[in-house]
Amino acid sequence: MLRKILLAVSTAMLFWLGPGRGTTQAQTGITQVGTSAATFLKIDVGARAVGMGGAFVAQASDASATYWNPAGLARVERSEVMVMHSKWLADTDFNFGAVVIPLGFGTLGGSITSLTTGDMLVRTVEMPEGTGELFSANDVAAGLSFALNLTDRFSIGFNAKYIRSSIFNESASSIAIDIGTLFTTDLSGMRLGVSLVNLGTDMKLQGRDLIILVDPAPQKDGSNDRIVSNLQTDAFSIPLMLRVGVAMDFFKKENSYLTLAVDGLNPSDGPEGLNLGAEYVFQEAAFFRVGYQSLFIDDAEVGLTAGVGLSLKLLSESRIKFDYAWSDFGRLNNVHRFAFSVEF
Repeated sequence: MLRKILLAVSTAMLFWLGPGRGTTQAQTGITQVGTSAATFLKIDVGARAVGMGGAFVAQASDASATYWNPAGLARVERSEVMVMHSKWLADTDFNFGAVVIPLGFGTLGGSITSLTTGDMLVRTVEMPEGTGELFSANDVAAGLSFALNLTDRFSIGFNAKYIRSSIFNESASSIAIDIGTLFTTDLSGMRLGVSLVNLGTDMKLQGRDLIILVDPAPQKDGSNDRIVSNLQTDAFSIPLMLRVGVAMDFFKKENSYLTLAVDGLNPSDGPEGLNLGAEYVFQEAAFFRVGYQSLFIDDAEVGLTAGVGLSLKLLSESRIKFDYAWSDFGRLNNVHRFAFSVEF
């Protein structure tokens, strides 16, 4: 009974608002680009996934599944720790870390994502060279995940996370959930994945710099010109994203095979598109990847991706993995991602 309830709830949530929002964008031509807060949540994690062009919702089976599709955590066979670093655009630093622990009755995971800047000078119209103060901008998301196999073919996963963005003395926060499903078909092990991520509360900046002193009646004698007031800021939604993907293995020979994957994307703050990816696995030790992101999206800067990986067996069933991914960002700098993980 519990499994039937979970299946019904997950199916309803995964398709809620997805098709309707895409239809509205197609009819009006308005994509709502730039209308969301915490857009760092859209930066892809995991060098393996990025090397495959972000076509990973049906392929997620490592610690990065906490981002792509929490249901994939149920397919993780051993405990795993993953860390990833990238020098992101505009001299910012993007980092991701996750730990996954299979428990027998399910899989528990935790993750943290951050986008940070270095210290910058506070500049004003009166002091364009700097006031002597420094400020920085930081984004962070911390999540707790749980996934389980409802059958030998169907998995479901959930992720709850706390999100916080700050700049100088102001900050905004949100609580959100992700939900995903993963199904393995009878057709040569073809996998179908669906995930709905960042379903959460709006974010609204608050902080001491929004407190100002005003004169409510400057034309009247005796008016108090030091009334403490608080500037009202707007609330913005976080970037809700529906992903639907399929992945399938070809040319299997012992521990070598080719995986092809495609993901369809339906974001709340942008146009729909496709991600394409391929990964060739050689003897479960060397990995070669290529992909293409944001296919059919006009004016997209992202495009071709590529990557490699290496897996080394240690004592017993332990393994260490090194992964690298390169992404073409058009007129912007190319981005390199480096990931390291340990299975034990």
